[in-house]
Amino acid sequence: MEQETCCTNKPHKFIFKIVAVVLLALVLIVALVRDRIVNNPNWQVSVTGQGKVAYTPDVAKITFGVQVDKAVSAEIALNTLNTNIAKVMKALTDLGIEQKNISTQNYSLYPQYDYIEGVSKPSGYSASEQVTVKIEKFAEKDNLIGRAIAEVTKAGVNNINGISFEAADIESLKNEARLKAVDDAKIKAKTMSKSTGVHLGKVIGWWENYYPVDPYMSGKGGAMMNADVASASVPSGQYEVLVEINLNYKVK
Repeated sequence: MEQETCCTNKPHKFIFKIVAVVLLALVLIVALVRDRIVNNPNWQVSVTGQGKVAYTPDVAKITFGVQVDKAVSAEIALNTLNTNIAKVMKALTDLGIEQKNISTQNYSLYPQYDYIEGVSKPSGYSASEQVTVKIEKFAEKDNLIGRAIAEVTKAGVNNINGISFEAADIESLKNEARLKAVDDAKIKAKTMSKSTGVHLGKVIGWWENYYPVDPYMSGKGGAMMNADVASASVPSGQYEVLVEINLNYKVK
């Protein structure tokens, strides 16, 4: 009789365990569903603000080059190039431009070929060097940009690649624009919340876009510039730093 009672209780225990597991699973499912409802990641509002800061560039960068073509040997090409570059460097330092503001960007030497009746024949060697000159506070230096272009052209430069303008304190300008963008986004969020009746919580995320201003004045496509043209005043104008900030708000 005792054995029969024992065997009879086993199915009941098994059923009880199954019911317990099912109930536990239901509790977990309900908890997960509730969490998704209460903390729905889609219940967010994104607002974008813009911040602009105007500035007048105070740094100019001039990029130019010296190129020697069809020298009879690589040695002659390099010697001619180095001689011309030395003259250019002297012209720049004579204008008061410090050596630390003069940097070489590219240096090359390669053989040249002419194609005659479909046949490639050596025609000499080409050597070139590109140099960038930085002129700080150029507005205070009596058209130093134009004078520098004129003097390096006389000294042997035969490629003026371009002039770019920038601000020495660009990072502080970006920070100022960033703060303005955040304030703009907050004002928009407050206006939207009031007009729609949607209550916004804390900021749960953000991203930023920075639009760098790279004003650029191109040269003559690599052609030699006339000294009279080069000595003319080069305007820089006024530019803006633009930062966009997107704030993600949690909806209450």
